[in-house]
Parts: sequence; C-alpha cells; structure tokens
Amino acid sequence: MAGSVRWGILATGWIAEQFVKDLNQHGHKVTAVGSRSQASADKFAAEFGIPKAHGSYEALCADPNVDAIYVATPHPMHADNAKLALDRGKHVLIEKAFTVNAREAQEIVDLGASKGLVVLEAMWTRFLPHMLRIREIVRSGVLGEIRSVVADHTQDLSDDPAHRLNALELGGGALLDLGIYPISFTFDVLGVPKTIAATARLKETGADGTVATMFTYESGAIALTLSGSDTAGRNIATIHGTEGRIEIDKVWYTPTSFRRYDASNSVVEEYVSKVEGRGMQYQAAELERLVAEKQTAGTILSPSESVAIMACLDTIRQQIGLKYPTE
Repeated sequence: MAGSVRWGILATGWIAEQFVKDLNQHGHKVTAVGSRSQASADKFAAEFGIPKAHGSYEALCADPNVDAIYVATPHPMHADNAKLALDRGKHVLIEKAFTVNAREAQEIVDLGASKGLVVLEAMWTRFLPHMLRIREIVRSGVLGEIRSVVADHTQDLSDDPAHRLNALELGGGALLDLGIYPISFTFDVLGVPKTIAATARLKETGADGTVATMFTYESGAIALTLSGSDTAGRNIATIHGTEGRIEIDKVWYTPTSFRRYDASNSVVEEYVSKVEGRGMQYQAAELERLVAEKQTAGTILSPSESVAIMACLDTIRQQIGLKYPTE
C-alpha cells in the first residue's frame, strides 16, 4: 500500500519533520512541500529529499503531482488549510487537534464528503499496533464490562508567554496539544460520554496549563483524564473491566508495551511494541488504504468521531472559561 499516494506537506515545523522521516523510512512517496516562504520550503525539501518546494500553501495545493495534503500548521489554521486542499481536490490528513472547535470540524467533514475525498485526523496513536491490539482485546469481551478508563498526558514544556503552547491566538494550552490524546483515547474505548465535567488552571496568558476531566457513560463507566503543560508526569493509561484490566506503559500514546491482567491479578498477555521510527507512518497508511479502496471513512477514527471529540472539547472549554481569539 505504501507509495500509492503522492503526499504534499503543508508547513515545515517539527511535527512535519517527524511525519516525513517516518514516511521516507517506510516507503511512502512525498512529492512536494509548501511553506509561507520559499526559503523554508527549499530547506525542508533539501533535508528530506522532496522533489518540489512551493513558496505558498496555495501553490502546494494546486500541484498536480500531489494526491493528499498533510496539514501541519498550528490549530487555528487547520480549517482554512484543509479547505484550501479539499477545494483543490486533495485528500487531507489534519494534525490533531482536528480544528479549534466542532463547527470548523463539521465544515471540513462536510466539504470532504461533498467532494468524495478522505478527511482524516492525524491522531497517530489510534493507528499504532499496540492500540490495534488493545482495541481487539476490549471488543472481545475478555475484560468483562469496562468500568473505568484513566489516562494522563503531562509534560514540562516552555513557560515563555510567546511560545505557541501559551499563546491563545495560536490555540495554545494543554487541552488541544496534550489533552486531545487521553480524551480521544476515552472515545476509542467507551464512545461518546453522557456527562462531561472539567476543571482547569489557567496561565497568565489565559491558556490552560492543567486540565482534568471526568466523563460518565450510559453503561455506568467513568473516564478520568489529566493533562498539563508545566509538570512532567507518568504518562500511563489503564482500562479497568470486571474480568481484568490493561495497563499501558509510559509513554502510553507512543509505541510502547502493555500487560493484560485477569480478575485474579495474573498477567495473561504482555505486548511489546516493535515499531521502527516514531510510528506516524501508520496514519498515512490508513489514508492510503481508504483512497485505494475508494472509501472516505474508516472505523479506527471516522470523520464524525473527530467532530464529536471537538464538540467534547468545546464543552470542556466552556466549563473552564477558555475561548480563542480566532473564534
């Protein structure tokens, strides 16, 4: 499947570098890159052996030798960048968080559907091998009834007010950058929550430094998440069922190991990840599979679920008093 789609890279930041490294390592075809400056595009293209460098996003999206665009700009730019690509007939893989709110997410999904194009959120964790196995275990029923999910994503990152993570105009804060991981994980395991409760500590810039959430579900299950941008934490996750549990090791949202325990607290399965590179090639492979099979939505992370997750984040932001200037 690798190499069946010609990729264009929209933006040249750190996350775009990681994505292209994995694509190059695993045989995917990157044919162009676009930046707001020709110099930046040229430098990126030279570093990663990309044939064509464009000095604007418009030129990249108009490139006839590009089939799919990877959108790697800051959160508030995702919607406009994705629409630009879709309007030029390109499939899109959009960095998480998908957008800054559910309204923008729905607009992108609707536009993609109207054109028969793939719209996929680049929540790379969903597509990693250990997560595929965890999904199989949960759905097999061997854990019994799922009673709770607990996950955290806490890092000690920059306190510079001008840093992207602390700038509200760039969608800065723990929620969109870090909280999206454990929250998306709870959706993967338990679906859409019945109730949402959130609390947060805001920084001087108004960006959220720490966010905690509690979700409840029709089944009676509870999910707890904690995200923070100024404290380094354990970064582990656990799924508790009536007949056993899964404990995912640090760092749970990257290629890692996990253990499944039965009700007697005995280890009955141990999984060790053998992924080469960061693991971002799996999300690219999923988009290529959808394109090859002439589908616009998969089951691992559908466009409608990405919209539902953004709606959940909207509710969290309303509860903690967080609004972005671009809204």
